[in-house]
Parts: sequence; C-alpha cells; structure tokens
Amino acid sequence: MTFSVEATVRARDFDVRLAIAPGETVAVMGPNGAGKSTLLGVIAGLLKPDSGKAESAGRALFKLDGGPHHWEPPHRRGTVLLAQEALLFPHLSVLENTAFAPRSAGVPAAKARETARHWLEAVDALELAARKPGELSGGQAQRVAVARALAAEPDLLLLDEPLAALDITSAPLLRRLLKKVLAGRRAIIVTHDVLDALMLADRVVILDGGRIVEEGPVREVLDQPRSRFAAGLSGVNFVTGTLTPTGLRAGDGLEFFGHQEAGFPAGSQAASGAEGVAVFPPSAVSVFLEPAHGSPRNSFPVTVAHLEPHGDQIRVRAAGAHQLAADVTPQAAAELGLAPGMTVYFVVKAGSIAVYPA
Repeated sequence: MTFSVEATVRARDFDVRLAIAPGETVAVMGPNGAGKSTLLGVIAGLLKPDSGKAESAGRALFKLDGGPHHWEPPHRRGTVLLAQEALLFPHLSVLENTAFAPRSAGVPAAKARETARHWLEAVDALELAARKPGELSGGQAQRVAVARALAAEPDLLLLDEPLAALDITSAPLLRRLLKKVLAGRRAIIVTHDVLDALMLADRVVILDGGRIVEEGPVREVLDQPRSRFAAGLSGVNFVTGTLTPTGLRAGDGLEFFGHQEAGFPAGSQAASGAEGVAVFPPSAVSVFLEPAHGSPRNSFPVTVAHLEPHGDQIRVRAAGAHQLAADVTPQAAAELGLAPGMTVYFVVKAGSIAVYPA
C-alpha cells in the first residue's frame, strides 16, 4: 500500500504533500533551507508538525487534523533514518551494531545475528563483523550503517545524504551497493548529487521554500525542468515568462524566440499568455561584442558578472535576474577580451531554445 504524508510546520513555512508507492525510491532535492530535513524529521517522528497526517500500509503514523490527535513514536513507525554520519555504537562490534534493531524488536539473539550477517553480506561488509567502529574507514562505517538500517526491516527507509561525507573512492562503491539494496524497496533519499537521483531513484521531488515545486520521473524532470533548481541540475539556462506564438516573453519584456517542446497538446499551439519556460544550454550561446543580425536568432545585451572554468571551456556568467550563462573556448575568451563588468551580446539560435508550459 502507498505511504502518504501531509504536513504543515508554520515556523518553517513548510507545507508538503507527498505519496510514495510500494517499491518506489524517491529522490528529494532542493537548495539549502528548502525543507528537506524538515520532511525527513516529520516522517521519522523527530519533528511534530502543526497539522497534517501520515499513513503507511494503511496504518496511521500521525493524525493532527480534527478529532482525537494521534502521534506514533519514532520507534513504532516502521521508518529508519540513515544520516550522513554512520553513528554506530562505539562499544559494539559491527555484528552487534547490525543486530541491534532486530534485538530491540524482541528477536532472539541467534536470529538477530543471522539477520545481521545477511545484511552485512549484502553490503559486502561481512568480513568486518568482528571489528569495532573505531577500526573502520568512513566508507566501511557507512556500509555497516546501511546494513543496520536494513536489518530493522523498515516499511520506509529514509536516507539523508548518505554519500555526502564519503571520499571520492568510497562514494561510488556505496552508490552501487545502494542501487542493489534499494531495488524494490520504498525509500526517500535526500541528496544534492544529480548522479544519486539518476542511479538510485524512480522519481525526483524538488523542494523549494517549504513547497514541492516540481516532481516526476528523474529523466523527465532533467530533460524538461520547470524550476530553476532543476534547471541548475541539468546545467541549462532557464527563463520563466508567458508563452507567445513565437516563443516566450520574460517578465522584464525580453523576448525569447524558440521552438515548442513536448508538453503542448498534439497538433496545437499553446495559448498566448499562459505561463511557460524557455530552456537552452550554455553551449548553444555565442558571445559577441556587437549585436548579431541575420538568421532567426536571439541577441541579448548582458553584463559579464564573472568567468569560471568549466571543463575545457570558460563559462561566462551574466548579471541580471535571468542568470544566463554561455560557454566559450579559452581562445575565444582571450580574443574577445572578456572581463567582469563589460557589456557583450549573448546570441542563441531559435532552434536551440526549447519552450514549453510551466
């Protein structure tokens, strides 16, 4: 059965409704302060909202709207929260740490250790069973923490940036292990890394300002972002405004001529005046010192805010509300004499700008 949560936390301006299907892993992403930790805290029972309700497999975890209030304590919710730090008990061995959850549920010691060995083997950590946490590397400790979380047999696994504290060698290994153990398991993973969403999640939810501003299959959201944060994950320029017969008009009156992407009704044009977005990659933007003329192109005067390396290119960031960017070669940057504060023209062919409803 579906897990669902509705919660409002007024002090944090948080108001979210979310449902997760059986066996579905959902990546929750968003800028700092968006409400990601608040969401996990409410679900885990560490933070009591002002109003709302949550159900898992038909069982109420909390109900704070109308009638008698119900608040299930954290240890009875069937949820397990895996944080950035492993937080293993320092005085227990790896095996005893992993067996802790089933033992706490009343499982006999021998059966609990059998369960612990099963999950330690699943995360390639069975050989660490006799060690104490102080003898483990960061990557090893986090693998043990995953095994301990799974040994609790949770209805919903909550992962709060589980790879954030790992080094560049340990993170890919744990990501592969998570892909294996999360298959067919209901989970929420909070992450800042788009690779985590692509590899581990069936769906992505974008939080901003305590609200869900975008959600859907991961590749669909990345292909057609409808929020600035998702556009940043995809590495594309993102402009909001109203749709026109030829493209999009931004709030400041700037016109973007582009082509209509999927999302419009088949065989029709979007109604002028509806909310929409224009999206185009920085690699499609050319930089000139004078206005461009000729073929159907967009030409915008911008002020260079700063330059930064981007792979083998130089990314030119423009000042202004649209936060436009262009990628040029180091040679082109030198020939143009690009420097912060100077005015240049960003030029984009209409065929490179995708326009679709917001």
